[in-house]
Amino acid sequence: MTRRIAVTGATGFIGRHLVADLVARGVEVVAVGRPLDGATVTNALNGVDALVHLAGVVSSVRDQDYSAVNVGLTRVVADAARAAGVRLIHVSSLAAAGPAPVSAPRSEDDPPAPVTPYGRSKLEAERVLAAMPGLRWIVLRPGIVYGPGDRAMLPLFRLASWGLLPLVGRPGAAYTIIHVADLVRAIAAALESGVDRDTIFAGHPRPVSALEILEGVRDAVGGTARIVALPMALTRIAAVAGDIGGALRGRPLPINGSRYVELSAEGFVCRVDRLRDRLGIVAQVALREGLAGAAAWYREQGWL
Repeated sequence: MTRRIAVTGATGFIGRHLVADLVARGVEVVAVGRPLDGATVTNALNGVDALVHLAGVVSSVRDQDYSAVNVGLTRVVADAARAAGVRLIHVSSLAAAGPAPVSAPRSEDDPPAPVTPYGRSKLEAERVLAAMPGLRWIVLRPGIVYGPGDRAMLPLFRLASWGLLPLVGRPGAAYTIIHVADLVRAIAAALESGVDRDTIFAGHPRPVSALEILEGVRDAVGGTARIVALPMALTRIAAVAGDIGGALRGRPLPINGSRYVELSAEGFVCRVDRLRDRLGIVAQVALREGLAGAAAWYREQGWL
């Protein structure tokens, strides 16, 4: 059994949940601090059984940031893990595979076709691992991750509390989604498994539509918000404005060019058979249950 685990991104949304879970299991956790360079990572790997790599850039106004961090940092981490003889659990993203409709969900063996700078950087990071002989690794590709502590979905809860929720994107689009607790279970299973040099999607078996997500958020907050569908043309205008505003402010806005590309897709749906068959994990947290728990946490923290 793994007893000492190093984690990059330990203070992030997923990282906090993972660290709490590992500590509860009696595992010693080494949080890899900054700067995340070769020396720091190498020192952190002294005496550990495995390394979970969570650190990365999710959104940026500059495309080069994705490559510099998501690819460059992964190469540093992988080099250090190989030199130390440590297994690497790399948390990537479904964005690395690209969009797929609910009628034809992606499998891990399908040729990847990412559509955003973030997705392309996550795929390139995966390829860094695959090209590195002697490195033992598992790549997990979660869909949309949500739950207590998530800031990405927080604006939806706030809009719901104000009484209005915009429905953006293609009406028939569906998404693979996973509660952070289920993703942590998948990471823990990967740490204990004998699976090596494999890529595994992580998500709930039932895809959900954007409307279902908004209805769940609305009900979790109080059930009175009005859901209003926005035409794609209006969303496109908002995306252009978001790119300009993001460049001026130095940080990305919720609706921007990359987000518009994702919203224009038929959905981001994947198969999760391999997660079940190779790691023994089936996501358990249903959407409404997970959203209700997230809303309760936001209230407790004063975020809502």
